[in-house]
Amino acid sequence: MPSYKAPIRDLQFVFHELLEADETLHNLPGFDEVSPDLVDAILEEGGKICEELLHPLNQSGDQEGCQFNDGQVTTPKGFKEAYSTYIEGGWPSLAADPELGGQGLPETVAFMMEEMLCSANVSFSLYPGLTRGAISALNHHASDELKQQYLPKMVEGRWSGTMCLTEPHCGTDLGLVRTRAVPNEDGSYAISGTKIFITGGEHDLTENIIHLVLARLPDAPEGVRGISLFLVPKRLPDANNEPGEQNGVSCGSIEHKMGIKGSATCVMNFDSATGYLVGPENKGLACMFTMMNSERLAIGMQGLGLGEVAYQNAVEYARERLQSRSATGVKAPDKPADPLLVHPDIRRMLLTTRAYNEGARALATWTAMNIDLAHRHPDEQVRQEADDYVALITPIIKAFFSDYGYETTTLCQQVYGGHGYIQEWGMEQFVRDARIAQIYEGTNGIQALDLVRRKLYINDGRLPKRFFSMLDNYIAENGDNPSLAEFINPLRDANALLQDLTSWLIAESEQNPDELGAAATDYLRIFALTTFAWLWARMAAVALEKVESDSSGFYRTKLNTARFFMGRLLPQIQGLNSGIRSGAGLMMAFDESEF
Repeated sequence: MPSYKAPIRDLQFVFHELLEADETLHNLPGFDEVSPDLVDAILEEGGKICEELLHPLNQSGDQEGCQFNDGQVTTPKGFKEAYSTYIEGGWPSLAADPELGGQGLPETVAFMMEEMLCSANVSFSLYPGLTRGAISALNHHASDELKQQYLPKMVEGRWSGTMCLTEPHCGTDLGLVRTRAVPNEDGSYAISGTKIFITGGEHDLTENIIHLVLARLPDAPEGVRGISLFLVPKRLPDANNEPGEQNGVSCGSIEHKMGIKGSATCVMNFDSATGYLVGPENKGLACMFTMMNSERLAIGMQGLGLGEVAYQNAVEYARERLQSRSATGVKAPDKPADPLLVHPDIRRMLLTTRAYNEGARALATWTAMNIDLAHRHPDEQVRQEADDYVALITPIIKAFFSDYGYETTTLCQQVYGGHGYIQEWGMEQFVRDARIAQIYEGTNGIQALDLVRRKLYINDGRLPKRFFSMLDNYIAENGDNPSLAEFINPLRDANALLQDLTSWLIAESEQNPDELGAAATDYLRIFALTTFAWLWARMAAVALEKVESDSSGFYRTKLNTARFFMGRLLPQIQGLNSGIRSGAGLMMAFDESEF
């Protein structure tokens, strides 16, 4: 059975030392009580919840899965009790508004907790994770009456939330949505239609489930401009705001999936169900994007979380498993063979995983800190700048984190050899669970298109220009430091390549719009690797200042990992750049009959 140990020390390094988030967040309105000791206490207690309560249910939850009987869904054994303990501890409400019953802590803290949840039990994490996204959408777009009625119990965790977008005939192209909303005389709406792939659409963890549903009003415009958003409760609240009569919402079935089997993925039928308009008519997709962007960041965290737990277990296996002798001479003379860890290729797989995980942890926490700045900083210019960073990085976190998460869980499975393919060791579950993150909440191809078709262009290209300026300034400020040269020089080259490629791509797309689609996935990876290089240079700078006085070896290891990233992983961008510049014609030259 696999194990999990929350990476508290590295989370503390990123929060306190790399980003110096203590001072940044403490000075924001509402965060004056957020101290280093408080953050550490939350991380340590959250780590215990994940290690001792949730992770022990991960493998058994996968083996048992969710059960569907007579329209009811039962989660795996132990999930319901664990969820009760989880909400009693106030964990769903960490970053929620105190006026709604939340604790009002920074999103940055909630993000770090999200990583640990995903490592411990990604199926379990989806239930409160979807609710967090629904809370965000309602808080931004719902009427005060709806907020007062629904949000406090959702923040508490007694009521959960879902997002109902996909239909049997449409996934990404939401302009094809057919679910209908007919006005009732009392101001509510009758919602009718079928939604599929609905995470947490039905389960036994909460008293009520609040569905956010995209539907069309009568005579609504065609396409995405004719979609509205509705709140549809599983049970209609009674006079005391407790779950009352069953609404016209039912679960038709649950999916039998490759992974995340402890998470119920449902077909949901709406039969004249009572719903309430959220936001303006025909503006539902814009309202839903508040939740979708929140979920895309959370899905990226699944890649990081699973990469971390896979790495921890693969390292322990490599330490203990004896297999062959080292090429440079016997390392364990008292044993019949040397441990796997002596072999360079084993180290390649482990260090690839580690370097990606630690880079992702830094980027996720930096992004979360910018969410806090965008929401709370008193200076409008700072808020706009932070919001631009979050908008630009969101598709990168969703796509690259989930791509590398699947790659690295597979690498860690490979470390085990044949045992990695056997259920009892747990590695094959991490691989299966990681796969879905590349698909749901907008496939990674869609995320890449969002980056190249939208984020490069909106506000006259302000988002990438602002980001590149930040990298340029960092390089200029540190370029003359000889101790940082081995980190700054690769970053400088990567930054120059990315900016030149961006200009080339925009120019080429004016002649052939297919160039954007052809380049998108590889371009996003180059952008991600360059961003990681910036953060690894910053982490190396911190480590260099402290390595001489460190007896634990933490900073020496951080420096060595930074060197591995710069030398072995960052060079991918050269080949990806060449591939992009070969042009869309290599793909589009084929006639359809040739496929």
